[in-house]
This record gives sequence, C-alpha cells and structure tokens, in this order.
Amino acid sequence: LPYVPRVPPMALLGKVTATTFALERPCCIFDRHASASDTVWLAVAFANASAIFRNPPSRADVPPYKELPTTHSYMTLETAAAAYACPAPSPAVLRVGGDTACKDQGRQDPCNGPLPSPGPYRVKFLLMGCHGPKAETRWSDLILLRRALSPSTIDPVPTHRGSDVVVIASLLASLGTVLATAVLGALGAKVWGSLCQRDLGTSAFARRSYRTHHIPPALPQPPPPGCQCSPPGLGCFALRPPAPCHRN
Repeated sequence: LPYVPRVPPMALLGKVTATTFALERPCCIFDRHASASDTVWLAVAFANASAIFRNPPSRADVPPYKELPTTHSYMTLETAAAAYACPAPSPAVLRVGGDTACKDQGRQDPCNGPLPSPGPYRVKFLLMGCHGPKAETRWSDLILLRRALSPSTIDPVPTHRGSDVVVIASLLASLGTVLATAVLGALGAKVWGSLCQRDLGTSAFARRSYRTHHIPPALPQPPPPGCQCSPPGLGCFALRPPAPCHRN
C-alpha cells in the first residue's frame, strides 16, 4: 500500500521521548483488503534491519518484543482491522513503547514495551488474516528518540564562560546597581521633603498669635478715687478736697 507511517506533525505532549514515540493511526487504509476476522500489526525494526525484515507467515511466527536485542525487530499493537476502518472510532494517535510492564512479563503475547535505545527506528503496518499477511504499508522514515543524559555527565556549575558573557553579565549588574541607587535616592528625597513640610507647618502654627474667642478682652481700669493722671512723664498725684468756706 502507498501509505507511509509517520509521527504526527502537530504539537503533542510527549510525542517523542527517550523510550516511546507517537504514530498517526492509519484510517481507511485497509478497507478494501480486510475482512471481519483480520488484524493489523505494527512491525518495529532498527533502521539498519528494516531491509532484511521478513513478514511472518502466521501469528505463531510473529517476532516478540523480548527478542528485539537479538533479531533487531519485533511486532506489536495487534488490533482488529475494524479499528482502522472509516470512520475510525478510536483515538487518532498510537503510542509505541508505552507498556512499561512488558519487561516483567514472561509470556509470549505481543508486547508494546519501551524501546531500549534512541534508534533510529522504522515502522510499518501489516494486515494479517488467518492464512498470513494480506497487505502492508511502506516503511516509515527514520524515527530517532531523545537521548537521556546520565546525572553524572551534567555539570551543575559551568566553569567555562566566554568573555562576551562575562562582559554582558557585568554590564547588567552595573545597570541594576545604578537603577537601585536612583530609586532609593528618589524615595529618600520624597520622604525628606514631606518631613520638612510637616516641620514648617508646625513652626508657623507655633508663631501664630492665638487669642481665645470665648474670653472677653480686659477693659482698662479707672484710676483710684482722688487720683488723676498728670501730663505724660509726671505720673499720678492726689487731689485734695477744697477748703471749706468760712463766713465772716
């Protein structure tokens, strides 16, 4: 068949990891060749072993996952052909290598275990009936997995930096210091100004004359009886009563 399996081109979380990769589901590819009892398999092989891969004559001859290190290929994801019919009722993405329990299983059943190395790999879909293969797709392009780094190879403190990086870091640090100084200076000036205004207001209030409005002003006191004020500078003097008049 002319169909070529491929990794989905759209953004997908975990599309390719260190042990797994996603594939588009081949919808409507086997409709003309499949019957109700047929199944679709996925053949996975190292890229350099795909040319020598031979389709198994029956289900009993399907290469299992556990022989991948020696045979460099295996078959997995056995699915009823109806799952790939039009319209496809199943999810549009398949995940290769998603069964982490495969390494602990001693059975011969097809297993979709984690891939042991980055590859690269090639895959193809194979339609099998009761009497053997009936149709197959082309091999995919190279699929390379991500490489996991060993914790011992990660340098937590890089020691070698270029001169440009050092210069840029120094400039950024200097600009940060200048900016912090300017901000602190502006805040200090604002606070100092507010304090000065507060002091000026208090002093002006203290110097302002204050006169109560509910106490009447004191009236001038009249001089004591028998005393009148002389012209300025002479003070006050006592007045003597006039002498009594005598009749002759």
